[in-house]
Amino acid sequence: MRQATHRFSSLAFVIGMAGLPVYIHAPKYFVDVYGISLFTMGFIMFILRLIDVFQDPLLGIIASKTTRFGALPIALAVAAMSVGMIMLFAIKSPLSPSLWFFISLFMVFTGFSFAYIRSYAQGLINLGANDQIRLARWREVGTTLGICVAAILPTFFLLFADDGYAYFAIFFCVMAVAALVYVWPQFPAADKFESKTNSFLSLLSAAKDLQLRKLLVLALVNSSPVALSSTLFLFFVESRLNAPDWAGIFLILFFLAAAIATPFWTKLADVHGVFNILRVSMALSILSFFGASFLSEGDILIFSLICLLSGATVGADLALLPVLFARQIESSKIEPDLGFSLWNFVSKATLAFAAIGALPLLGLVGFNSSGPNSQNALLALTFGYAILPCMLKCISIVLLFKFIRGEGFISHA
Repeated sequence: MRQATHRFSSLAFVIGMAGLPVYIHAPKYFVDVYGISLFTMGFIMFILRLIDVFQDPLLGIIASKTTRFGALPIALAVAAMSVGMIMLFAIKSPLSPSLWFFISLFMVFTGFSFAYIRSYAQGLINLGANDQIRLARWREVGTTLGICVAAILPTFFLLFADDGYAYFAIFFCVMAVAALVYVWPQFPAADKFESKTNSFLSLLSAAKDLQLRKLLVLALVNSSPVALSSTLFLFFVESRLNAPDWAGIFLILFFLAAAIATPFWTKLADVHGVFNILRVSMALSILSFFGASFLSEGDILIFSLICLLSGATVGADLALLPVLFARQIESSKIEPDLGFSLWNFVSKATLAFAAIGALPLLGLVGFNSSGPNSQNALLALTFGYAILPCMLKCISIVLLFKFIRGEGFISHA
């Protein structure tokens, strides 16, 4: 059991490195190096994010059909991430930079999504629902550490070389190969499920499961606050706090807090139950958003503490909600790859909705990301970054009590 959790953690580390940090580093890198306009970059990122959201159910079906090939599909996903990373940062674009960026990032996030779905599903298949908390403890620590490393390394390498991003891409490839070799035994060739489950009809059947839908609704609402705050984070730090140089430090504090807190949340969940720990973490999350709503220019120390608190609470969300979902998948006899493709779809949809909704609304009130703003514009920014997420988190707690405690989940939580 311990060896299995360590192996999945190594793959989670690589997945974390290829996830959110690429969306942070890659656009700025291509704008700086190739001079792509911000409008063009924004349009490309919007199209990529739409594809990223809606391809997950298809990837889930592909994952469910390829379990008989063992670890080979995971190897192809890791290879896609690695090649895409090299194309992004280590090879000068031989095509139109915009097209090269699109192809490269498409490879990275497609490999990322497939590896995420397949690893979560295989973790449930190998360890069963009862051991998901221990698996989550190691897996989410691996993921958040991967995010931290990817957030720091490019800047670190730039201290010693002009092509620091290229060294980051090479480092990623080395870690990806090492993780793949280590996790390989956890993906034995198997044909566990009947072929009739591997279809769009079975995906629709999974989506119709009432208890599963309730967890997906909870996940959608609960992840929306983080999606909003992530989308508006840089704007809030630069325009509300007037501390653009601190943005990287705030991000590191956030993800380090998530990595450190995750083992404690899962240990507590082992003793007190997932439901009880989630309601505590959600309440603390409300406190962090509520505190952020009162911040103004120069409140760096207070915001640092808020980053630590909010990061710690996100660690609980990342680790414990998938545990409930995995238990319901096993209870409902749903094919794990299909179930987790829906989970991934919902998680990414919140980011897309946040980007589509929050940024245009800020524009409507006259918010200027590169200059001075009126008091009304700053209030709108605070509302989107802190107050609205606080309200959504309150709704999440209500849904937690209604869906988990009130609908019979509590016996499993």
